[in-house]
Amino acid sequence: MSRSDHGRRPRKRGGSSSADRYRKERDSKRRLAWESSVRPRPVEPSPSQKRSIENLLAGIGVPDEKPLKPDDFQLEALAAIRHEDVLVTAPTGSGKTWIAREEIRRLLKEGKRAWYTTPLKALTNSKYVEFSKEFGSDSVGILTGDRKENSGAPLIVGTTEIYRNQLFDALRGGEQVDTDLVVLDEAHYLADEERGHVWEEAIILTPPRIRMLLLSATVGKAGQFARWIGDVRGAQVRVINRAGSRPVELRAAYLSHRLQLYTLFDEQGNFNREIEEFTPEKRRSYRRR
Repeated sequence: MSRSDHGRRPRKRGGSSSADRYRKERDSKRRLAWESSVRPRPVEPSPSQKRSIENLLAGIGVPDEKPLKPDDFQLEALAAIRHEDVLVTAPTGSGKTWIAREEIRRLLKEGKRAWYTTPLKALTNSKYVEFSKEFGSDSVGILTGDRKENSGAPLIVGTTEIYRNQLFDALRGGEQVDTDLVVLDEAHYLADEERGHVWEEAIILTPPRIRMLLLSATVGKAGQFARWIGDVRGAQVRVINRAGSRPVELRAAYLSHRLQLYTLFDEQGNFNREIEEFTPEKRRSYRRR
């Protein structure tokens, strides 16, 4: 098409005219103006809301240090892990990691080695920092998809996938994974639809000479799980169930788009109906007004 066909130069493909840019800027300004007009203004909480928020936040912080007195289930697990695999089911905050840490401490003193696995890189990094402070940075290494540090250390912290991969590598090379204990934190990931096979393979491929300590707060049918582990590994598995409520209280709240904090339950323990204001149906009704 020539310029004389319509009296103007043809627009380049992929480009935008000044009219297009004007329309985009105009639409953007209109959208911002509309959002400003419908955005709710902050509202001062009522006296009852203030009391609820104060109760919600009361006591939050680092507790005072006190001498540790292990619970019976922790001592039972420590005694059992020397001779058999152990599956510990206990609520979050009840001290499952303490069991692993004390057994690792014993093994390191005896010149032995340990692996500590988690399902998440963030949790792995956190445990790496924690154990480095506890046992010294020279004694701890980390292996994830992003990090590889001090891989020859007697204590390795890594994701379960990396540990599983080492088992495969050792199997292909006719070698042994150089560890005396493996801790599978968050062992209930075995039931995960997408990643559960990693835990299954790790359990099956871990040689019986390596003790396994499995930790979970939410594993279901622990007895059945332990029997399966015993069948595939040919090892005795002790189930230690610390039943009961969480030692660390959970408090639930909702943070609104206006940055207001609402307790999930009111002072009488009933669902806080004020939160219904922020359901999609209520929001759409507000915008129509």
